[in-house]
Order: sequence, then C-alpha cells, then structure tokens
Amino acid sequence: MNAIDKIYSNELGISFYWKQEKKDKIPRIQVVFRDVGFLLTLNELKDFSDACLVTIRTQGCGQCAQSKHCRSLLLRTPSDKVDMAVSRQELDQIQELIVGTIFRIELNYWVKNVSFN
Repeated sequence: MNAIDKIYSNELGISFYWKQEKKDKIPRIQVVFRDVGFLLTLNELKDFSDACLVTIRTQGCGQCAQSKHCRSLLLRTPSDKVDMAVSRQELDQIQELIVGTIFRIELNYWVKNVSFN
C-alpha cells in the first residue's frame, strides 16, 4: 500500500493515485471494482459518472422480482470497446464510488489551490 495514495473507497471498490502517476501534470486515478481496474483522468471519471446516470435513467426491468441483484443493466465504461453487465445495486455503488472520488479530488484541489488566494 506504500505505492498508492487512497482517494476513496466503499463496499464495492477503491480509488487511488499511483504515487508515480501523481507526479505527472495530469494525474490519472485508478478505480478498481468487481475485479476490473480503470486508469482515468478526472474528465474521464466525470464522463463515467454521466454514463452511470444515463444507465440509471434509461434501463431496468420493473417487472423483475430480483431487479436489484439481477445483472440486467448494461453500463458503458470509459473504454469505448467495453461495457459491463451490472445489477442496480452494483450500479448504485459504482456511482457512489465515482462521485465520492470526484468530490475528494476537487475538494483537495480547492483546499490546496483556491482557498488561500
């Protein structure tokens, strides 16, 4: 764990910076959940959050008795060649992980760069 700086985590996954990546001008964020990892910029992370919201609004089967646990939702990922089948419960946790990550990154930026000006 010495090679990373944790940003946020929940029951489903974790987001963090690789310490060597953080030195770059535009650091990328590693987001890991369900045995899948994405290395994303902040803008890509925001696009992923938007994709979660679109999936929440447009997909679902209300008649299904197991709708919260059934992996019937197709989530577009930041990779245009990969979509993921997720349940509504997983989608809610993915969205919470992404939104929490964005919030912490932007809060840290504000504290370090804006609040003292």
